[in-house]
Amino acid sequence: MNQFIQKLFGMILFLTSINFTMCFAAEQASNVDKSKYGNELVFAMANSPLHLNPAIISGSYVGFPGVQLFASPLRFDDKWHPQPYLAEKWKISKNGLSVTLHLVKDATFHDGWPITSKDIEFSIITVRDNHPFSSMFSSVEKVDTPDPHTAIIRLKNPHPAILLAMSSSLLPIIPKHIYGDGKDIKTHPANMNPVGSGPFKFVEFIPGDHILLERYDNFFIKGRPYLNKVRFKICKKFDPLSMTSGHTHIWPFYKHDSVDILENDKNLLITSKGYEGILPLIWIGFNMRKKPFDDIRVRQALAYSIDRELISKDLFKGKSIKATGPIGPDHPFYTDDVEHYNTDIKKANELLDAAGYVRNKNSKRFSIKLDYIPRNITYVNMSEYIKDELLRKSGIEVNIRHSKNFSEFSANVSNGHFDMVLNVVYNWGDPVIGVHRTYDCNNIRPGVLYSNTQGYCNPIVNKIMDKVAVERDFQKRKSLYKEFQKIIVQDLPIYYLLKLPVSTVYNKNVFGLNDSIWGLTSPFDCVWIKKENDRISKN
Repeated sequence: MNQFIQKLFGMILFLTSINFTMCFAAEQASNVDKSKYGNELVFAMANSPLHLNPAIISGSYVGFPGVQLFASPLRFDDKWHPQPYLAEKWKISKNGLSVTLHLVKDATFHDGWPITSKDIEFSIITVRDNHPFSSMFSSVEKVDTPDPHTAIIRLKNPHPAILLAMSSSLLPIIPKHIYGDGKDIKTHPANMNPVGSGPFKFVEFIPGDHILLERYDNFFIKGRPYLNKVRFKICKKFDPLSMTSGHTHIWPFYKHDSVDILENDKNLLITSKGYEGILPLIWIGFNMRKKPFDDIRVRQALAYSIDRELISKDLFKGKSIKATGPIGPDHPFYTDDVEHYNTDIKKANELLDAAGYVRNKNSKRFSIKLDYIPRNITYVNMSEYIKDELLRKSGIEVNIRHSKNFSEFSANVSNGHFDMVLNVVYNWGDPVIGVHRTYDCNNIRPGVLYSNTQGYCNPIVNKIMDKVAVERDFQKRKSLYKEFQKIIVQDLPIYYLLKLPVSTVYNKNVFGLNDSIWGLTSPFDCVWIKKENDRISKN
């Protein structure tokens, strides 16, 4: 995989249009397999998204339905190759300062309005100005629209990941004629009742219960999609029976202590394929704006107190890989030449004493709150482990805050109303897209989850990010990211635990999945279900 990524990062600025491959091309009418059409796909999710506009928020829960509702200019296959989508071809200038997109000519939004270059312009500027990934389109100066089917993205400086940034849920094309009405896009009513551009159109969203989408008959790829409906079922807890009975077709990020049950079921398949671009890391974020985490010695003490190897063994059956910094293992820019904070209880206690947090008569030093992603037993168990370890080893009392839903969790963390947070955050292919956002001094944005919620700011780190974000030489970028990782790990705004071992559990009669580096945050226009597997919940 690293060879593909290295080629992509080294040559991406010189790529032009690439022909459709795999399932991406429209089928000729004479070759259409009519048996693929029909059925409702049921997709289980642990939490409801805050809303359905992925142009202004990030996360799996908005990404899963978002990529079905909204098309992007490009999509990527499983070899890191960009493929046409709304843009049938594209060209990057030799100096890397412009990208010209040539749009398909028959694409419409779900209300029948044509998708034009003005919508591309509006969407890019909206994402640039509102999305948590502030570095993703920060180099965009403007978008020219010389005709309805040509958009020219003008860059202030070269962007080594500009094509990746135009894929999947990273750049949903939203309708200017709806969102450009002057209302605040963060609270726009269309966020809960969207008019999309993708293969499936919105039917209903009942928070905490389900999201229902149906086939858009005038989708611009002829003959697509195959499915009649996609239902995202919000599940309060993992239910293996719903998978084994055929009532649910897909369950992402499955509960690891149920894997034996699922692996033995002849009607199910389990794969880790399709997550190469996401690279999810589990970490503990510290609110550096509050005591005691404004003191690096306290952050270091917590890192030395928590045994990552034990968490991997007990909670993930040894299937996870240790994470040591902001860029995940297996990424070509990853380095392990950083402080590893291997468990050292003596050192942890010495650091806490030196910081002035001595034990009281009950052997406790101080109390803190720990937040975690709700409705996930794995993170409940991990939180309980951290609570026990910190009290037993270092005299730190941890009170776990159980958010009733993802909205409450998001509000607390994004607005800085937390002490420590156990979270999962993605690298999103290139660090410019998914890593810089967490450490940028200019991306401390109250109310925006998956931004710099820790309140971390180091001007040296910002200078490195500014430099590497415009550098097109692969080896120079790699060297800069090595320095970047060493400084971040030394400053310790976050303690990195593990690379999350993500997988997809799906019914064996579901076809067309996992043909992209973006996994389940890819369009389902190619997905279909065998007719004999029609045991679908109608509830």
